[in-house]
Amino acid sequence: MDYYLFGIFLLACGAAAATGAVFQPGRWYETLEKPPWTPPNWMFPLAWTTIYLLISFAGARVAVLEGNAYAMAFWASQAAFSTLWTPIFFGLRRMKGALLVMVPLWLSVAGCTLANFQLDFLAGLAFLPYMAWVTVAAALNASVWRLNPGVKPIVPADL
Repeated sequence: MDYYLFGIFLLACGAAAATGAVFQPGRWYETLEKPPWTPPNWMFPLAWTTIYLLISFAGARVAVLEGNAYAMAFWASQAAFSTLWTPIFFGLRRMKGALLVMVPLWLSVAGCTLANFQLDFLAGLAFLPYMAWVTVAAALNASVWRLNPGVKPIVPADL
């Protein structure tokens, strides 16, 4: 594995993670009704740190392989949609809008997982925790939206 490539992919993950630092869940999220299977708060940073390390590893392994175009396109796509989801859900409090972003995010992660498996078994395995996490996140997003129909989104002019 090329450690410089790993660092570049990890840096990209860090940029995506920065939206989580800027748009933190905070008091608003704490007051929302959530399903009983909601992961505990301590699990989110642990899961994301693990996922970012694993998908950076996968990206570095696949980036040097012949025929990696789809895997790299899906990797970039999942990074973009992941970065977009946080400000929409936590920043603008648009749960339905965030759920609409979740669809291409889930498809991008699934596409990257499959493309990685075709190129490198370990890279494919490295994406499986992300696939599981984004599936839980999509279900949680949908459940929170359904359980909190009266939540008003923030209008950007109010920011």
